[in-house]
Amino acid sequence: MWLKLSEEIEKYVRPDTFPLGIRVLDKGESVPDKTKRPAKDFGVRISICQGITMSRRYGWTLAMGGEDLSCPIAKVAFGFEENLPFYSEGNLACGMYAENMEAAKKTEEDVPKFLDDESGIILVGPLSRISFEPETVLVYGNSAQVMRMVAAALYKRGGSITSSFSARADCADIIIRTKQTNEPQVILPCYGDRVFGQTHDHEMAFTLPFNRSQEFIDGLSGTQKGGVRYPIPTFLQYQAKFPPSYEKLNQMWNHS
Repeated sequence: MWLKLSEEIEKYVRPDTFPLGIRVLDKGESVPDKTKRPAKDFGVRISICQGITMSRRYGWTLAMGGEDLSCPIAKVAFGFEENLPFYSEGNLACGMYAENMEAAKKTEEDVPKFLDDESGIILVGPLSRISFEPETVLVYGNSAQVMRMVAAALYKRGGSITSSFSARADCADIIIRTKQTNEPQVILPCYGDRVFGQTHDHEMAFTLPFNRSQEFIDGLSGTQKGGVRYPIPTFLQYQAKFPPSYEKLNQMWNHS
C-alpha cells in the first residue's frame, strides 16, 4: 500500500523531494537491514530534522534513537532523556522564543511529547523504498502542494484540518502529534528545521496517518476529477487590457 500511495502522491502532488514513511519502533522491534544510524555510520549526532532532510533528499532510510540525537528538545519530546526542571521551566526558550520565563514555560508545555510507553527508535525513509509499514506519511512541498493534499484528505469527510504552529520543534508536530491524534497535520517548518535541516523558505509539509491511506488516495483522484489540481490551473479565457496607445492602434484597425 505504501508504494501505491507514493505513486499517487508523485502523480497528483509532484513534490520535489521523496514522500516519506515514518515509524516509531515498539520495544523489541528490530531496525531493518541497510538502515543508516547517524552516530555509528556518520560519526556525528544529528537533529531529527536533519535526518528527515537526508531521507527526503538523498533517498536514505535512517533510524534515530537517543544516542543518535543532538537536539535537546527532541530528546525530551521523544522520551530519550528525562524532562528536567531546567527544560520544563523554560530556560531553552526564554530570550530567544519568549520574552520571559512564564511565556517560555508555556511554550515548552505545548511541545507534543511521547509518554514512556510510546517512545522508541524513529525510522524514516522514502515511501517508495522502505521495507517497513509506516505509521505516518510526510510530504514536503510548497503551499499550493500542501493545499492540494489538504483537499484530498478532506474529500471523504469534509470539514477542515486543525494544526498548531509554534515556530519550533516541528519534528514533534510531524511525528508525535500526528501519531497521538491520528489526524492529518499541516506543518510549518520550524527555525531549527531551516537552520539544521536546511529546509527552504518556500517549503511547508503535510502529514497523514498511514491508516488513512486509501481514503487519501481516493481523495487525490476525486479532487482531481473535481478540478482541484497541481500545478494550479489559471483562468486564461479573458481579453487583456493594454496601454492607451496600444488600444488606439487597435481602434484604428477596427475602423479602417
